[in-house]
Amino acid sequence: MAGPEPLFHIVLLNPEIPNNTGNIGRTAAALGCRLHIIHPIGFDMDEKARRRAGLDYWHLVDCVEHESWEAFLAREAPPRLWLFSARGSRAHFDAPLRRGDYLLFGKESTGVGPETHAWVADAQGPEHVLTIPMPCGDGVRSLNLATAVAIAAYEGLRQVRAAAASNAP
Repeated sequence: MAGPEPLFHIVLLNPEIPNNTGNIGRTAAALGCRLHIIHPIGFDMDEKARRRAGLDYWHLVDCVEHESWEAFLAREAPPRLWLFSARGSRAHFDAPLRRGDYLLFGKESTGVGPETHAWVADAQGPEHVLTIPMPCGDGVRSLNLATAVAIAAYEGLRQVRAAAASNAP
């Protein structure tokens, strides 16, 4: 889907649950974000499967599929990428998110592997590994993927709007 520069690039690395991806697609469409889905994935993306999952708005989603992490990197060469991880040490609201940034999320069961963590730390800097704080989350390993994406994307929107307002005459 061609159009204006997306607010953000939401990147899902090997998502496993179609309903989460559907909800994330809805968030992406609502915010004007591009959704990148990196294979392998745990479900079918054909039209029949989307209809069965109730994704009747999918035509509004600016979605790009990539056959692998390596193919994604080769095609996109993301200049600013932020990894959201339960193992991050920097809170997402402490990161200076900007329009056009890539927001990377791993699969529901295990997140991203150590090689992806290492790539982000090497290519972008260790400060690009973010976490969503859960101050009362004793025993809670992580948030639902669709919830985490919405939290990150709307915090990014807040920051983009605040930056634009501070630059207004």
